[in-house]
Amino acid sequence: MSDSRQCPAVLIAAPASGQGKTTVTAALARLHHNLGRKVRVFKCGPDFLDPMILERASGAPVYQLDLWMIGAEESRRLLWDAAGEADLILIEGVMGLFDGTPSSADLARHFGVPVLAVIDGTAMAQTFGALALGLARYQPDLPFAGVLANRVGSLRHAQLLEGSLTEGLRWYGGLSRERGIELPSRHLGLVQASELNDLDARLDAAAEALGASCDAALPPPVGFARPEPLGVTTPLAGVRIGVANDEAFAFTYGANLDLLRNLGAQLEFFSPLHDRELPDVDSLYLPGGYPELHHQALAANAPMLEAIRGHHAKGKPLLAECGGMLYLLDALTDVAGVRAPLAGLLPGEATMQKRLAALALQAVELPEGTLRGHTYHHSLTSTELEPIARGLSPNGGRGNEAVYRLGRLTASYIHFYFPSNPDAAAALLRP
Repeated sequence: MSDSRQCPAVLIAAPASGQGKTTVTAALARLHHNLGRKVRVFKCGPDFLDPMILERASGAPVYQLDLWMIGAEESRRLLWDAAGEADLILIEGVMGLFDGTPSSADLARHFGVPVLAVIDGTAMAQTFGALALGLARYQPDLPFAGVLANRVGSLRHAQLLEGSLTEGLRWYGGLSRERGIELPSRHLGLVQASELNDLDARLDAAAEALGASCDAALPPPVGFARPEPLGVTTPLAGVRIGVANDEAFAFTYGANLDLLRNLGAQLEFFSPLHDRELPDVDSLYLPGGYPELHHQALAANAPMLEAIRGHHAKGKPLLAECGGMLYLLDALTDVAGVRAPLAGLLPGEATMQKRLAALALQAVELPEGTLRGHTYHHSLTSTELEPIARGLSPNGGRGNEAVYRLGRLTASYIHFYFPSNPDAAAALLRP
């Protein structure tokens, strides 16, 4: 059996956030998908919203890649699996190409995936070439595929941008800034895919526009090495886990759910917004989301709140992350000052802020073991509870998030990445 799999691949990166990486990645994915190719897309670093868009664009699940939170070996396994089934692998980078430790450039270099640089061409002509050259040559050992212009104003504008490229840098085309292509956003990032009624039309329009300006040929193949085999254990065999999933709670990693299933769990999805009772489950998992946009409706669903209180009163496991934790507090107040009483399992209240409150990778040492993840939130919480642990960021970023525990209830702003420690994740949810 071969120790390497070959598959065309590029990592889409940019000089900074806000250049349109997700729009371009989605356009590329839909362009090749519409040509009948099987496209697998990955997102570099922690993110929930971009993958929702990219799943719709590619027609396939989207997972995270990261050398720290996911780890090099797990990232290798995900790429190996994708290379065995895909005609094209696309990886959307995070922030600027060289920003953070580890950066998108570190990931590209580690796996030998060439970088396709996306540069916003708005109000720019020949300087475009200087930026492209800097990205390509800043780290001489970085594999580099070429450059693609976003938000191009006209055919003449695209010609100026392409003509500015030097030293043999490849032009991958330009995406127009016409309305109907760019993806809308809100305070935490992109709007959820389910909220965009015209998403498929936007994706098809972006794919068509991109296809008109570039060659749709596949990039050169990349070799992906075989990962170490995984051990098979089933510590959650027979355990039924209720997973909150609706407009208010949708921030779940596909890899987390896959892991729970692989550990033997049976997942039952339910809606704290719309359902009046819990499914018959042993444990509950309340992921993050946008409870602040639905807090009055959540408060009005008294039977569900009572059912969750009853679950906790029976001593059953309950894991709540970020928005899931806010749902368990006494009350939540949105940015307009509207307060809604909620589950009251955790003493304290949260208030939404217009500004970012925390953004950081996190590693936290729990009694069950060390789990990695990240934090990203706009709310501030006040509580008299003493945390059982605090997260630490490898980059020294804002965070150091508290983890609270009451009986079998574990709650934190941290979004945990379960495959970083499968045994610890299983222990949190095992009766």
